[in-house]
Amino acid sequence: MDFELNDEQVMLRDTTRELLSRSYDAEKRNAVTATEPGWSRDVWKSFAEIGLLGLPFAEEDGGMGAGPVETMAVMNEIGRALAPEPYLAVLVAGGLIADAGSADQRSRFLPRVAEGTVLLAFAHDEPGSRWPATAVSTTATARGDGWVLTGRKNPVLHGDCADTLVVSATLPGGGVGLFLVDAAADGVTRRGYATHDGLRGAQIEFVDAAAEQLGDGDVTAAIAASEVRVQAALCAEAVGAMAETLRLTTEYLKQRKQFGVPLAKFQTLTQRAADMYVSLELASSMSLYATMSLADGVKDPTIASRAKLQIGRASRHIGQEAIQMHGGIGMTAEYPVGHYVSRLVAIEHTLGSADDHLRVLAGTVADHEMVNVSE
Repeated sequence: MDFELNDEQVMLRDTTRELLSRSYDAEKRNAVTATEPGWSRDVWKSFAEIGLLGLPFAEEDGGMGAGPVETMAVMNEIGRALAPEPYLAVLVAGGLIADAGSADQRSRFLPRVAEGTVLLAFAHDEPGSRWPATAVSTTATARGDGWVLTGRKNPVLHGDCADTLVVSATLPGGGVGLFLVDAAADGVTRRGYATHDGLRGAQIEFVDAAAEQLGDGDVTAAIAASEVRVQAALCAEAVGAMAETLRLTTEYLKQRKQFGVPLAKFQTLTQRAADMYVSLELASSMSLYATMSLADGVKDPTIASRAKLQIGRASRHIGQEAIQMHGGIGMTAEYPVGHYVSRLVAIEHTLGSADDHLRVLAGTVADHEMVNVSE
């Protein structure tokens, strides 16, 4: 198996890196996240122009027809640049429309998503729920030729700026359905807020809000498969953020002096930096494992949990060491390393923390055969 990117994938990665490095540094990112909607529409337009927004969709749906490896390469660069654009929402909500939607629904939404003219958000999590969420309290009721939804969703990543919401709701006969809701429709109330990592979320309430069913019947399996893809994307983003965090830390050790000597000359600090590198390599390997499994058509939640567990542990280790070795400056809003650590914390708590995934994996131990090794 070839674990190296091919020429086209390298070009995609380098193009994304060049765009984001030109668009963001610590000062520019702070300025953009302080505005509304908290990300750059110019960068979003550039995403559309180079094909990033249509990357995961089939060509017949107006996309590029790319696979998980290409998505991983883009998410690595988004993590490396700490870009605040709602690209993950495209992968989640757009992916659900691609998987569960009818041909008409795909043709109405996905080309416009790829063009950057329609913003999506997936409204699934609910107050008080904990991953893995198995129950949905938002309800769908048939009314006339359509549906209406009633319930509350929070947090909804980038739900404050979305044009169309993909909403999960319990069906009258049981099971969970997906519905398309106009974010500006009557019966929809949004309260946006900033998250600690510089991104945006929203609490959204639905009171008899008109909705269009996405696909037909129970789509629990489609949501579970989507979560596996999202876990892999989050892992790839985290690897990019960890790589940049390590780079910032090693550069600081080379530049900062103590008693007239660069900190990089202190053996204990270089050993701790080496341990950070080991954690990054372990995380990179597990992220690649999750991505290659998806590329082989395997959407296994156990693989996703294994990857997310290692990513969570590595993120915590690298983040804590980076802050420690930067000293007081690492905690300031003006210096980038604190923002990287904040994003890593947010990723670690999205769709289950390391402890959550460890608990899930521990519950599957009995499913494995015992291996007895004779002397």
